[in-house]
Amino acid sequence: MPGPMPEGEPVPSDGSLPASALHDVGRNGFGVYVHVPFCASRCGYCDFNTYTAAELGGGASRDEYADTVLRELALAGGILQARVDTVFVGGGTPTLLEPRDLGRILEGIDRTWGLAADAEITTEANPESVTPASLQALRKAGYNRISLGMQSASPGVLAILDRRHTAGRAPRAAAEAREAGFDHVNLDLIYGTPGETADDFAASLDAVVRAGVDHVSAYSLIVEDGTRIAARMRRGELPYPDDDIAADRYLAAEAALGAAGFSWYEVSNWSTSPAAQCRHNRLYWTGGDWWGLGPGAHSHVGGVRWWNVKHPSAYAKRLAEGVSPGLGREVLTGEDRRVEEVMLRLRLAEGLPLELADPAGARQALADGLLEPEAYARGRAVITLRGRLLADVVVRTLV
Repeated sequence: MPGPMPEGEPVPSDGSLPASALHDVGRNGFGVYVHVPFCASRCGYCDFNTYTAAELGGGASRDEYADTVLRELALAGGILQARVDTVFVGGGTPTLLEPRDLGRILEGIDRTWGLAADAEITTEANPESVTPASLQALRKAGYNRISLGMQSASPGVLAILDRRHTAGRAPRAAAEAREAGFDHVNLDLIYGTPGETADDFAASLDAVVRAGVDHVSAYSLIVEDGTRIAARMRRGELPYPDDDIAADRYLAAEAALGAAGFSWYEVSNWSTSPAAQCRHNRLYWTGGDWWGLGPGAHSHVGGVRWWNVKHPSAYAKRLAEGVSPGLGREVLTGEDRRVEEVMLRLRLAEGLPLELADPAGARQALADGLLEPEAYARGRAVITLRGRLLADVVVRTLV
């Protein structure tokens, strides 16, 4: 789960954790995140910890990456023991690795900790990075869920985002994944891209519904400093995203997906059934523990959060020397954990207990139509549709 690197205390060279953090490992679930930092090209909106071949430099190899991750796994196995409920391989483009290497990583996780019999095992993929044969190999290796980055059904929008696949490739890849035997298939959408029309987004929603997937994620475009799309906006080549348009797109997604039998369970995520919800992401949102493998990956165990060095060559060098790749960590206070619980659980359809929220803030959010009155009467804070559009505002009010 890569992200910006906060300040923190040093991680011991052996990666050890305080005894207090290990007391109830996995009480709320235990997952493994594997970050694969390789991309064939860089999308214009992307500021993730990823590298094309030209950006990678020396000291890191895609061919040797699985072995490097297995070294971190060996270190992790000596620090804690827990049964693995979920695995999520993200990036980057994980499917730039050979299916056998993704399979070896999964086998290593099973050897180290043991996979639960019903473990959810997800890989992300770009639509152009998979074939029927590679999908069949991934399914045979044990992957049972796949998340495909569709982003849009509009060729013009894909071009602005610098996506390499054609408009029809993502739905075809979803069909190929179902034919390969994947239990669950997700398509990701991005809305609010400059130049995207209401008809463009309607066509994207229609395409994901017709693709027959059981999960859809839809995110508003976020313009990050340092990205190519941000530079184009600064030069006046593209307009900045419009919040009102983004709200209209979200309402369109809720209407179209709801009519097709999807239900929202998190602000940006819809599924056709509870079984189709992403269990790994729910683990993040509900206070579970996870170990993040790979450069820049973040981990959380028992109120201790840590993050790895970002560059793949630095990551590989540390592990070759038998040293933890952890760059820094922080021990969360009780108040830190309460605030995070409000921030994350509020985004879920079931909301959170009112006792976690600021009472005055909760009353104000209710009066403003941002919380469901019936849930409030039962002692829970559950956001309304309007509250979903203003989720960040509601969080600040409740914290």
